[in-house]
Amino acid sequence: MIPRVLTIAGSDSGGGAGIQADLKTITALGGFGMSAVTALTSQNTVEVRAVFEVSPDFVASQIDAVVEDIGFDAAKTGMLANRGVIEVVADRVGYHGISPLVVDPVMVAKSGDPLLELDARSVMRDLMLPLATVVTPNLAEAAELVGVEVADLAGMEEAARRLHDLGAEWVLVKGGHLAGEPVDVLFDGKSFYRVVRPRVRTANSHGTGCTYAAAIATGLALDKAVPEAVEWARDAVQAALRQALPLGQGSGPLNHGVLFGLAGAAADQGTASSR
Repeated sequence: MIPRVLTIAGSDSGGGAGIQADLKTITALGGFGMSAVTALTSQNTVEVRAVFEVSPDFVASQIDAVVEDIGFDAAKTGMLANRGVIEVVADRVGYHGISPLVVDPVMVAKSGDPLLELDARSVMRDLMLPLATVVTPNLAEAAELVGVEVADLAGMEEAARRLHDLGAEWVLVKGGHLAGEPVDVLFDGKSFYRVVRPRVRTANSHGTGCTYAAAIATGLALDKAVPEAVEWARDAVQAALRQALPLGQGSGPLNHGVLFGLAGAAADQGTASSR
């Protein structure tokens, strides 16, 4: 049976991130994508012009409808928008036993516009992290969730420890915003793994985090172990970045079309080490 992957996230009208990026990624990597939309954004490569938040009850209805009929093999969350949506998503995930679950704690758009209300950030930490098979914060999100500065590899490792202590089974702190070659830190509570790839020099990286998390969820749905799923997903992001699309006047989207056919092969060679 084709692996079924549910994404619970916001819609990006520009097509580069959010539900749109998730479904493209899942499909291209060999899964069947399903969605529960948490918010609608009026968005392009430059800005988020407006956000229309979906009611928590309707978010719950979408999750129930999908899971009760089609089922799932993995899921991921993205933009959850506000406290009410986070609370109902956590409730439905627990009720249906939705696992493995990748939690991408989306807070701010690539353009800098907020995608999560300030008073909901502690709720994200308290309710979603204990449900996460893998949580995938970038540096700013990790710092916000644990309350410490994250500006180097030592800070990434400390944040990973704290996020694991908050309940996440695995923590992936993404280091793409650091200078030098991108290094992501993966932690399971015992060992640190460093996922390293050459930096792709491009101005077009809209949807990178969404794509990464969706690819990890698809890998888990394909029964890959977490480190393997992360490596595989990072290769997928690398391939899509290398052929990113110069669309719009801001940060253009990744090219998800290049992911077709990568389900059984690595798109790029990288290095990983544990200690």
